[in-house]
Amino acid sequence: MQKSRLEAFSDGVVAIIITIMVLELKVPRGDSLAALQPVLPVFLSYVLSFVNVGIYWNNHHHLLHAAQRVNGPILWANLHLLFWLSLVPFVTDWMGENHFAALPTALYGIVLWMAAIAYTLLQKALISEHGRDSILAGALGRDLKGKVSLACYTAAIGLSFVNQWIADGLYVLVAVIWFVPDRRIERQLARRKE
Repeated sequence: MQKSRLEAFSDGVVAIIITIMVLELKVPRGDSLAALQPVLPVFLSYVLSFVNVGIYWNNHHHLLHAAQRVNGPILWANLHLLFWLSLVPFVTDWMGENHFAALPTALYGIVLWMAAIAYTLLQKALISEHGRDSILAGALGRDLKGKVSLACYTAAIGLSFVNQWIADGLYVLVAVIWFVPDRRIERQLARRKE
């Protein structure tokens, strides 16, 4: 199967996710800077989630750029990823509205952790279809960034009940790790063209 429908569908779902998140931002009452203070936690959770969804979109694009075709398991793995990403607006709003309280912060981490697992499964499905000598397999290698991310999410979920600011710091750390686009696939594609 060709990958174009999978890419178009995924792009559409991500666009809807981002739209839902921004619609959850409420206009503050008043026209002073002090009026912004009550909505600051919601805004900060939105920014973090926007960056995270954007990172997934960017890396998903690179991932599919290295693929030539998709199959049934890849379609299901992609839907699995989109399912977890579709929960991001809910946990973002809950965490922001409750000023980063322990349980909403932990659930936010669980959704991010599950999205990371789903992304890993999508990578494995693509490698299975394209082979161990494929561009994608060569680019991902040991996937240290992915493993570090999962470890940070795991720690953050538990730390949410100890100190939610440390947990939030770990969520930001993972976003910083991935904010610089993953160049591994681009490098592999460039090497194959030489």
